Amino acid sequence: MIITRTPLRISFAGGGTDLPSFYRPYGGGAVTAIAIDRYIHVLVNEKFDRSIRVAYTKTENVDRLEDIQHELVREALRISGIADSLEIHTIADIPGEGTGLGSSSALTVGLLNALAAYRGQLKDQAQLAEEAFHIEFDRLGGSLGKQDHYIAAFGGIQYLEFRPDDTVRVAPIPLSGPEREALGDRISLFYTGMTRRAGPLLKQQEGRTTENRAALESMRELAGRARDAIVARAWDRLGGVLDEGWQLKRSLSDGISNETIDRQYAAARAAGAWGGKIAGAGGGGFMMLLHPPDRARAIAEALSPMRHLSVRIAPEGTQIIFVAR
Repeated sequence: MIITRTPLRISFAGGGTDLPSFYRPYGGGAVTAIAIDRYIHVLVNEKFDRSIRVAYTKTENVDRLEDIQHELVREALRISGIADSLEIHTIADIPGEGTGLGSSSALTVGLLNALAAYRGQLKDQAQLAEEAFHIEFDRLGGSLGKQDHYIAAFGGIQYLEFRPDDTVRVAPIPLSGPEREALGDRISLFYTGMTRRAGPLLKQQEGRTTENRAALESMRELAGRARDAIVARAWDRLGGVLDEGWQLKRSLSDGISNETIDRQYAAARAAGAWGGKIAGAGGGGFMMLLHPPDRARAIAEALSPMRHLSVRIAPEGTQIIFVAR
């Protein structure tokens, strides 16, 4: 039996520039992001008979790999060379699609890590990230960027550069334990009460890449400014970068924001938030806010009854946390 634990993520700046439709023709992309202490756990165990059992929000029992309905699981098994006699369970700290925290990519990275360990192999973080992106983008034809896979694999606080030749430079931003706590004290997530599928929003953004080029280039530059603010421990400046990035992001496509989200964000700002954004592609899921620690309660009251979730930075990416033979 193998169990892996893989973190979810939030990005501070640069989201959208990690899509191949932008970073390949326009000189690369950049994202500054963190892994958070909310996880996807994947359990893999040998099955006595030759069938495959997959348990997530529903349970599948199939005799053939091709009959698995969960596309990510099916393709991960396929590229791992495993076709039978296996049981897979997935458990998410924040269940459900459309939260904007990179759950599908974290699942794929964690599953690939577990399957490699099951076969007695050891894959490094970059290899896991690239294989996970290959499954979602190439095999399944998804519209998504690379940041989710890399932050899930590497964890911590990262400045990620996406080069036109599809290589990725991973540059950790060093913070001590107390400094990570200080940043965590200034981050709050609020559930908007709305979910959305990221694919259609990202597909629309892809189709408008040329039209949005100037905004995306500005967002790429903001990723560098977010990195610099973190290095300087200038948390209020980081909040200003978030606010600037949110205004740019809202211009990329229809559906990223709406009247309800705009009203919620304005209330948070009025209560003392430096800045924030909707996590992921937009349109719903979680709103991430950066604020002085002493304004956390006032912001939560201003956004009531939205569910508040405090988070901490997860210093490590996908890990094998249990092995038994």
